[in-house]
Amino acid sequence: MKSVFSRRGESGASALYDIPGPRTRRRHALYGVAATAVLLGLLGWLVYLLFDTDQFTAAKWTPFEYVGIQELLLRGLGNTLKAFAISAVLALALGTLLAVGRLSEHRLVRWPATTLVEFFRAMPVLVMIFFVFIALKVQPLPALVTGLTLYNGAVLAEVFRSGIASVDRGQREAAYALGMRKTQVMAYVLIPQAVRAMLPSIISQLVVALKDTSLGFLITYEEFLHAGKLIASNLDYDLPFIPVVMVISPVYIGMCMLLSWLARWLARRERRDPKAKAAATPEPGPGAPLQNTASPAH
Repeated sequence: MKSVFSRRGESGASALYDIPGPRTRRRHALYGVAATAVLLGLLGWLVYLLFDTDQFTAAKWTPFEYVGIQELLLRGLGNTLKAFAISAVLALALGTLLAVGRLSEHRLVRWPATTLVEFFRAMPVLVMIFFVFIALKVQPLPALVTGLTLYNGAVLAEVFRSGIASVDRGQREAAYALGMRKTQVMAYVLIPQAVRAMLPSIISQLVVALKDTSLGFLITYEEFLHAGKLIASNLDYDLPFIPVVMVISPVYIGMCMLLSWLARWLARRERRDPKAKAAATPEPGPGAPLQNTASPAH
């Protein structure tokens, strides 16, 4: 009697469940249609509310045609990308340093690194940003970058540590058997193999860092969200809060979706089996005639 496991691969069945039958497929299709109808209904209701509250009137959208408003938004977007770029680089560096400390065989190095990782992972990002900004009296950009670096660096340290630990133990033992030092084993054996497994998680964490740059709005850092607030609150007519949100949100969503797409692409590449390219070899040609080296018989 064939089990579910033996049928896997023959007809596409999973190891955990069989292929749904005709009735189940019809039921699933009905669920899909109902869910789509509900989502379209919600979207239609939202659009109706926007029109009913006059959110698409010319008075609320005309300010976006002004050069000053456009420059303010572009400057805020540039500040957001600058804070993200600095935070990402510093977080990657801090994560690498803490991961190396956590993997150290010396307790005096491993324990402090573990303590820092657990502390900064548990501490809310906003609390760290406010502490640096208010208690230490640091400027908005360094305060935002510091908070993002400490939190995301601690998370990335765990990503690095788990990625290196996922490499087969035999790889490490084989490298030591060849006489390699610990630094060489880490640099030439473990890290190259772990990078492919770590990249999707690293990029996913960078998506979090990009979204968290909007917290700079709370400490008056002139990033993208702060620019939108200035536009919505300083105009003397109609207070276009909803139009500002409708302009800013797609930009944030687009940047995050771009990084998320990169993470999914890397994950798909990781799931595919690596294919070795065969070395090009020349086609066989006619060889030289064999020489008769045997001595003549007497």
